[in-house]
Amino acid sequence: MRKTTPLAVLIALLLAAALLWELLPRGARAPEPASGDPSKGASLPVAAQADSEPLQPLPAPPQLSEEKLRLGRQLFHDPILSRDGSVSCASCHDLKRGGVDQLPRSRGILGAEGNINAPTVLNAGLNFRQFWDGRAPTLEAQVDGPIHNPVEMGSQWSEILPRLQVNPVYSTAFARLYPQGITPDSVRDAIASFERSLLTPSRFDRWLLGDTLALSPDEVAGYRLFKKHGCPACHQGRNVGGNLFQRFGVMRSPFRDEATLRKVDFGRYNLTGREEDKFVFKVPTLRNVELTPPYFHDGSAATLDEAVRTMGLAQLGVALPQEDVALIVKFLKSLTGEKQP
Repeated sequence: MRKTTPLAVLIALLLAAALLWELLPRGARAPEPASGDPSKGASLPVAAQADSEPLQPLPAPPQLSEEKLRLGRQLFHDPILSRDGSVSCASCHDLKRGGVDQLPRSRGILGAEGNINAPTVLNAGLNFRQFWDGRAPTLEAQVDGPIHNPVEMGSQWSEILPRLQVNPVYSTAFARLYPQGITPDSVRDAIASFERSLLTPSRFDRWLLGDTLALSPDEVAGYRLFKKHGCPACHQGRNVGGNLFQRFGVMRSPFRDEATLRKVDFGRYNLTGREEDKFVFKVPTLRNVELTPPYFHDGSAATLDEAVRTMGLAQLGVALPQEDVALIVKFLKSLTGEKQP
């Protein structure tokens, strides 16, 4: 009988431990400690564990019929919803430009200028409220806002419905999909359903799910600095924002000249009349933020670099070092969707 040596026993134990590790669910593994200075592009952990992170991967897209998605997409891009037939939802929410128009303030019918920066429609179905001030509880409720706004679409349902009803493409599609036919509710539902499909998974989502090669060392370092400086206190969850209200200027006013403040700058105060709601807005998503300049509700930051520095001063009371800003910007660019709608 062959005698078992201590070395053989040790090798057997190590092999068994390695096998057990591979069989463990990823969420059950302890995270590997990060090495190096987090501001210097430290090495990536062996397994990114989404469950322990303040940011979460995007969910799977909703299961919707292709016909309803086609109808919603067509309505979204059709200027038939505006009074003069010149403006569609896509005019201000261009899917090829990050779901925005990249203007400080959007343009409506007859070239009228709006009073606020258009938020992105991409991933908007994950927001807990709609509009900067959160006045709409759902995407369906949001539809009426631009339709009735005199400087956006300037239209009314009494004008829109007859135009849709005499259109054979719309009358046929609505008859198949909605027993009630063409009504304000069915139009709202079709547009909102399409908007809920506009999810944009990114390289960062793949990293959260364990693809350790999805991000560069600089992008990982930027994410660590993002967390170190406390940015996830507001920008968190699946949409990296969009799930709470916060004051714009927690530590310092971001407004260059408060004597020129406009009504829209007061945020939720315009809805509630409560002093504590002055300058409070829905926290915007940071997904696809690389594609959506200018930034903030007033479009006052022209570049992402400027926006990060403003956030440091206004929300954190910190003048972020330029090296930190550059790395955080690199991380934010990893949130750009790999699959644009």
